[in-house]
Amino acid sequence: MRTELREAVVVTAAMALGGVLLGVLWWWLAPHVPLVSDSTTVYLKDTEGEQAIGVDGTFTLLALAFGLVSGVVVFLLRRRGGIALVVALTVGGILGSLLAWRLGIWLGPTRDVAAHAKEVGVGVTFDAPLELGAKGAVLAWSFSALLTHLGLTSLFTPKDPDPFESPCPPAPKI
Repeated sequence: MRTELREAVVVTAAMALGGVLLGVLWWWLAPHVPLVSDSTTVYLKDTEGEQAIGVDGTFTLLALAFGLVSGVVVFLLRRRGGIALVVALTVGGILGSLLAWRLGIWLGPTRDVAAHAKEVGVGVTFDAPLELGAKGAVLAWSFSALLTHLGLTSLFTPKDPDPFESPCPPAPKI
C-alpha cells in the first residue's frame, strides 16, 4: 500500500510539473486575438476572426496530447494499474491543467486592456489577454490520460480468472 501511494504521489507531482510545459506551449502556440481602440472603446479588429476559439482549441489539443503521453508513460512504468494510479492521473491532470492555464495567462499580454489600449494609442492593433473561455478544457488532460491508461491496461494486462468458471473441464457429451 505504501509503495502504491508513493508512486501515486510521484505521478501526481510529475503531471502537475508538466503543467509548466503545457502552459508555456499554450502561450507560445495559441493564436493572438487582435484588438484595436478608438479614444473611448476597445474593439475586436477582426469581428469574424476565430482566434478566441483557437486559443481554447490549442489548450485542449495540447492537454489531450499531454494526457495521451501521461497515460502511456504510467502504463509502461507500472503495468498493473490500480486505484491509486487512476486517482493520481486524475488529480495530476487537473493540477497540471490549472497550473498551465494560470501560467499561460501570466505569460500572455496584460489583463488590463484599457490601460494597454491607452499605452499603444488610438487605432493601433494590440493583443488581447490570453484567456481560456472553455473552462471544461481543464479536464481534457485527465480524461485523455485515464482513457489511454484504461485502454492499454485492458488490452495488454493479464485478465483476472473468472470466479464462476469450474476448475474442471466440462464432461464430454455422449
